[in-house]
Formats: sequence, C-alpha cells, structure tokens
Amino acid sequence: MTKIIKRTLLVLIILVGAIFLAFKLSPYPSVWVIRYAFNKEAIRVNKELEKFVPDNIKAISNVQYDENDSDAYLDVYFDKDAVKSGKRLPVIVWTHGGGLISGDKSQLSNYCKILASKGYVAISIDYTIAPEGKYPRPMKQLNSALAFISSNSEKFHADPSYFVLAGDSGGSMIAAATANIITSPEYAQNTLVEPGLRPDQLKSLLLYCGIYEIDKLKIEGAFGSFLRTVMWAYFDSKDISNDEYAKTASVTNFLTSSFPPTFISAGNIDPLLPQSRLLAQKLSDLNVQIDTLFFPENHEPPLGHEYQFTLDDAGKLALERSLGFVDSIAK
Repeated sequence: MTKIIKRTLLVLIILVGAIFLAFKLSPYPSVWVIRYAFNKEAIRVNKELEKFVPDNIKAISNVQYDENDSDAYLDVYFDKDAVKSGKRLPVIVWTHGGGLISGDKSQLSNYCKILASKGYVAISIDYTIAPEGKYPRPMKQLNSALAFISSNSEKFHADPSYFVLAGDSGGSMIAAATANIITSPEYAQNTLVEPGLRPDQLKSLLLYCGIYEIDKLKIEGAFGSFLRTVMWAYFDSKDISNDEYAKTASVTNFLTSSFPPTFISAGNIDPLLPQSRLLAQKLSDLNVQIDTLFFPENHEPPLGHEYQFTLDDAGKLALERSLGFVDSIAK
C-alpha cells in the first residue's frame, strides 16, 4: 500500500469520525439536513396552492413587529374589496410549522391568501427557529406579534376584538401554548411569558398536526430520531426528564376550562395523530367547545402530516370545516 493511499484512508477515517462526533455532540448537523428537506417540501406545497389563489388579495409584507428582534416580521393579507367600506375584518394569525427547526412565513403565503379571500385578515409570522431560538422564545415572539397587531389593527383593517390563532405542526404547538398563556394566568407565570392579548380578544383556535405533550413522546424508529433532534434543538438538552421548566411545554398538562374554542385535525397516518387526539380528549373533559376532523384508520388516500395544505377533497373539507367552526363561534 503506497503512502498516498494510506494517507487518503487516514483522512477518510478522521473525516468519518469527525462527522460522527458532530452528530453526537450537537443537534446542528441533523437540523441542517432536516431543515433543507423540510424547506424544499414546504416551498413545493406553497407553489402548488397558487392555482387556488384569487386575484383580489392585497399583501403587506415584511412588517417588523418588534424593532429589537431581527427575526420578528409578519406578512398581512386581505381582500381589497372587503375593506373598501372601512370594515374591520376578523384576524387569523398563523404560526408556521417545520418541526420548530425550519420554515418561514413566506411558505404560508398562498394558503393565507386563500384564507383572506374568505373574509379574514390573514397574518403569518416569523419566529426564531431552533436551535437558534430555544424554548420559550417562539411563544414570546408570537405574543409580541399579537400585541403589535392589536395596537396597529387599523393599518391592517383588522378587528382587534376578534383574533383566531392557527398553526400547523410545530406552529400548532406554539399557538396552543400561547392560547393557554393568554387565558391562564398561572400558565403564563409558569412559562414566564407575558400575554399579548386579553382573553376576550382571542375567540378560537385552528390546530393542525401538532405536538402538545412532550412527556410521553415515542422516540423509537426514524420518526423518533427526528423528534429527539427537535427536542434537543428546542430545549438545548438531550434529556429533559428532570427539567421542570421544559415540561411546561406540555400544554396538555396545564389546560383549564378557560381555553378558547378549538378546531383540531390531523391525517389518519400522521405519526403525531395521537397528540391531536389527546388534546381533543383533554379539552373535551374540561367542557371546552371543540370540533375535530379525524379520519378512519383505513381512509384512502392515506393522509399524512400536514395533509391540509393539499387542497384535494380532504384539504378542502378541512378548510371548510375549520372556517365554519370559526364562524359558528361568532354567532
């Protein structure tokens, strides 16, 4: 074996070892791989929704909701005709998904335009994704965004007395926790997050495919590996079993009967479906008004994580049912 071959093999061994250690010592290498794949898919899904977007939607882009936060921007969408008379519209504030480690507000642009065409001001927000943003920073940012929107509602044709929080995947987790912060002073104190709205301003929630309890996550298999990466990135720890503060992220353990009326849905093969069912059951036990859209176990075609953004029959049903629920709360 020549010296060149030996040196090449040694370099390869060192490189493989360094990569192995990098994945073991930090969540960043895994996060970068996942983030690339998730962002690519989210951009594709958003592009597919273009054909459903009407022409009459006005966008106000890249509004900074906290001048001291370089990640604190939001986009606003509304129907130009709906606001001609000066009418204020109910507000849907959507927090994007991406497993807490990927995504941005632009990936919701077409879905928010569709929501706006139904008579709402639809607002998508950016927040600091993990590992760059650790728990509870996204919740603090969402509450800051809500306070900003409420204080500047006239600029956005928004009715400050009618907020709906919405979210998908990791965004659902943030939205649900924020709703509990707003409606439960004890939970706000536990999480050390200041509410951005009064309870009477928050009318309802739309929650898709979220995580609501971290205490009993199944971390076996490929999806379990993904969840371990997310938890490590979000809480800056591989093991939060003895971290009482981190456990406040399990909103299902802190719910009260003051939680707002909530629409909950997930696909029949979504690995996070049990989380949505758990939230629905706990809210039902508290006599909180809920509506759910779950599908038979053998539903065809199978509906996976984030099924609602594909506006086929199931996606259209989800859109119709969720907005019908919001409207029913107003009556």
